[in-house]
Amino acid sequence: MPFTKLGLSDPLLRAIADAGYTTPSPIQQQVIPAVLQGHDLLAAAQTGTGKTAGFALPLLHRLSQKHFSSNRPVRVLILTPTRELAAQVGESVSQYGAHLHPRLKTEVVFGGVKINPQMMRLRGGVDVLVATPGRLLDLVNQNAVKLDKVESLVLDEADRMLDMGFIRDIKKIISLLPRKRQNLLFSATFSEEIRKLTTGLLINPIKIEVAPRNTAAETVEQIAYLCNKTQKADLLCHLIKSNQWSQVLVFTSTKHGANRLTEKLNKIDIKAAAIHGNKSQGARTSALSGFKAGQVRVLVATDVAARGIDIALLPYVVNYELPRSSADYVHRIGRTGRAGEEGQAISLVSHDELGSLKQVEKLIGTAIRREQIVGFEADAVAPPLPPEPPRPPRQPRSIRAVKPQAKQVSNYEENVGKANGHSKNRSNDKVRSVNSGNKAKKSGNRRSEGG
Repeated sequence: MPFTKLGLSDPLLRAIADAGYTTPSPIQQQVIPAVLQGHDLLAAAQTGTGKTAGFALPLLHRLSQKHFSSNRPVRVLILTPTRELAAQVGESVSQYGAHLHPRLKTEVVFGGVKINPQMMRLRGGVDVLVATPGRLLDLVNQNAVKLDKVESLVLDEADRMLDMGFIRDIKKIISLLPRKRQNLLFSATFSEEIRKLTTGLLINPIKIEVAPRNTAAETVEQIAYLCNKTQKADLLCHLIKSNQWSQVLVFTSTKHGANRLTEKLNKIDIKAAAIHGNKSQGARTSALSGFKAGQVRVLVATDVAARGIDIALLPYVVNYELPRSSADYVHRIGRTGRAGEEGQAISLVSHDELGSLKQVEKLIGTAIRREQIVGFEADAVAPPLPPEPPRPPRQPRSIRAVKPQAKQVSNYEENVGKANGHSKNRSNDKVRSVNSGNKAKKSGNRRSEGG
């Protein structure tokens, strides 16, 4: 079925053609007609199957059918869990609405950057607002935006928002919206928490699930290389150089691990950049832009980048460490093999991660091929890790507590003495001198009582 059969307007079809799309994906074939008809929606699909276009195109169509007032109230609100996903969705909405006349105004707001420029951009009104929950509430509290005219609410990657602890913020935001509105909930996976959230939020929703839950795309080849933990960095470097990978996304479990790996790659002339929660928004945006443009060969990321980042034709994803949650494995490898393209997902698995690998296989319902690279084979028994550098012995608590207190007393008494001596030279400071002496006495009494 072509896009022309889905009931979208000509300007939107032109934008679709400009983007190079010809045939809607399975999720788009079902979502677009349902949204056009105004239904509430509960949709699950593999990541990378086109969910953003699935809800953005019909919502833009509906908005373009109505004339807006001069103040342009927010009519479509899209909530996302991460800054990167918010920026990605905003770019897509602007791209799809490029040929609409009159043009619809889209804004993206998220934390990690100054709030004042966002407040200024919202002054003239906005038709479509893409936001992370925390920053949106900040703007509401600053009276920079009102949500009482919202016609459609989209919760994108809703399961991730719950995992990140946004449930309270989401409920606060929902309480600010009109009771009569369209609600669209999208997620790669559905948990019991998600189903609880939909109770009372969605009204007779249409349920769409185009693929089995928690499954990876068939176009992604999955391989697990068994190795020792101490060999992982060297093995990754070997894979990148021997296979001449020009673009690879590597996932680590920790921020510090991402930094260490990035430093090692750069030292051997493999251009790499890290992206995680401790990085400023400017650094995160720069790293992602450089990676998309091919200026950065390896992007090392924590799970902050596991959802919603659309990197066209990304060929390789590497799990440097398996994620703590098996479901996150699906989202990580979903960065490759998008829109029907082929991709390869490689996991570097050490002895202590074999149990996690089995949990992943149980979740996705298939066995992952295990291989070993010559020169990097895993030992039969896990070798001992190198010892950590010794730490200096800690002082007893009594010593740590007494020394600063004794120093503080002597400094205080010295300062009081200087103040008293200085005040004797000035007759108009007699009262101040007496008060200082009284305070010193009281202070000394309190210290002696406290031991």
